[in-house]
Amino acid sequence: MLDGMPLVDAHIHAARLTTLKLAWKQWAQDFGDPALLAAVYDASGTVEPARFDAYLAAEGVDVALVLSEYSPKATGIQAVEDMLPLTAYERVKLIANVNPHLHYPIDEELRRQLDLGAVALKIHPVHGGFAADDRALYPAYEICQALGVPVVVHCGTSTFPGSLNRYGDPALLDRVLHDFRSLNLVLAHGGRGWWYDAAAFLALTYDRVWIELSGLPPKRLKDYYARHNWHRLSRRFIFGTDWPGVPGIAHNARAVAALCPDDETARLALAGNAAEVYHLKLPD
Repeated sequence: MLDGMPLVDAHIHAARLTTLKLAWKQWAQDFGDPALLAAVYDASGTVEPARFDAYLAAEGVDVALVLSEYSPKATGIQAVEDMLPLTAYERVKLIANVNPHLHYPIDEELRRQLDLGAVALKIHPVHGGFAADDRALYPAYEICQALGVPVVVHCGTSTFPGSLNRYGDPALLDRVLHDFRSLNLVLAHGGRGWWYDAAAFLALTYDRVWIELSGLPPKRLKDYYARHNWHRLSRRFIFGTDWPGVPGIAHNARAVAALCPDDETARLALAGNAAEVYHLKLPD
């Protein structure tokens, strides 16, 4: 709990440093807290589960969603198996990842990761080098729709070498929304860079599309979405930080809450929407 409100951080990277490219490590140092990284990582470059859980508790986080990622051209590999020790603590849940250039049959790989406990699927078109409406992903979308598993889509630019930013356009989800009519889509980074309006339009048009705030400075949010009804749009937010590339989870959460029109909206943004979409249990 943070200031009496439940808190879900829906976007955390807790990967082993030895599996990542130098650019990822530099990003974490530049945008995060180097002292914190030293506190939660052990000497081998692996997040130590007990220390990580203690850090999350101190930040007021009730549920943390940690992301795996298979993007060897851009950031490297954040293997799902490396996340499993963290999920020994009830607070931490896993998000699966598939890349159609690496995983075949893609439905079998997704089922494998879901069987390991994943509560959602993330796809990373920008780092993986594919479009979100690529038909190779459709078997994965079919599984998620059938099981009620949400799909998180990286929607926004990335500065990592090897990124293909044209694939961050939320408009590429138009066909997916048409073909999968009960699939929940979470727009990670909310259209960062070039597509804030497109992301907001989708979230305000479809009751199964959500704006996930990771990597967006809270103080800039009203500027990013200035052309849209803030009262309506803020009720479509899901809080996430993109840890470790942030000053602090609690710091960002308080800043987001302060922007919300009322306490009810703040509760939705900080935890309520995430609990609904990811089927999470929150403290009373």
